[in-house]
Amino acid sequence: MKAIVAVNSNCYHGYSLDRAIEGIKKSGFSAIELTATRGWTEHVMPEMPFKELARIKKQLKEEDLLPIAMSGHCNLMDSERLTDFLENMEMASYFGCRFIVSSIGEAHLEDKVVDERDLTNHLISLIPDLERLDLMLVLEVHGKLHGSGKEIQRIVKAVNSPLVKINYDTANAIFYGDVDVVQDMEAVIDDIAYIHLKDKAGPKDVWNFPALGEGYVDFENIFKLLKDKQNDAPLSIEIEFTEQGPRDANEVDAALVTSANYLKSLGIQI
Repeated sequence: MKAIVAVNSNCYHGYSLDRAIEGIKKSGFSAIELTATRGWTEHVMPEMPFKELARIKKQLKEEDLLPIAMSGHCNLMDSERLTDFLENMEMASYFGCRFIVSSIGEAHLEDKVVDERDLTNHLISLIPDLERLDLMLVLEVHGKLHGSGKEIQRIVKAVNSPLVKINYDTANAIFYGDVDVVQDMEAVIDDIAYIHLKDKAGPKDVWNFPALGEGYVDFENIFKLLKDKQNDAPLSIEIEFTEQGPRDANEVDAALVTSANYLKSLGIQI
């Protein structure tokens, strides 16, 4: 199975983007999801000096590392955060990303919850800028209210735009949604445009997201489903370890190598 396989720079949470780029490249990958998540992993942020953003863009080109997506999480229910999200969209376009990723609520800040009709209107209001910037917004399976593909699909259907689809996170659907991942994915497969490949170990409600192949997510049947349904959504590896995090950046490197070898054993070319 041939697919675009990126690495989310959030794997290197707590370490610099320069270190993330170094580790991703030497682990054999050629695509990256840049992280711009306020209050968590701020590898690229709109308020950075343009000179620094230009340096990063040049570095990615020199390393032949394609920025396929930007993880630009903002609370899309909160009208006051839409301006921040628009800035993330502009930044994603500057880097040449095809996808802008966000959970519906905040990823790591306090949520503001609104009526779902307001949420739908907020998302619809983003469509002209998505068109202008040649981006697709992919809404992540994330949080207790939106922890399954079916929950996200309901919102995607309400927005009714080819530019707003699902980012299916294979471990979040267990951690937050407590669903059978393969069944849930199959039910929404036509609306999945981007996938976070994340494994899950330990009890479902415990933060434990190891290297691919070290948990119990059924990746073999996930890839079979994608092949059978001819869904070629880009894949982005996300490893978040336990709440204690990795010992050091070298442990992240090793987890990426483990993940790469596991994907190859399942016939996935990286």
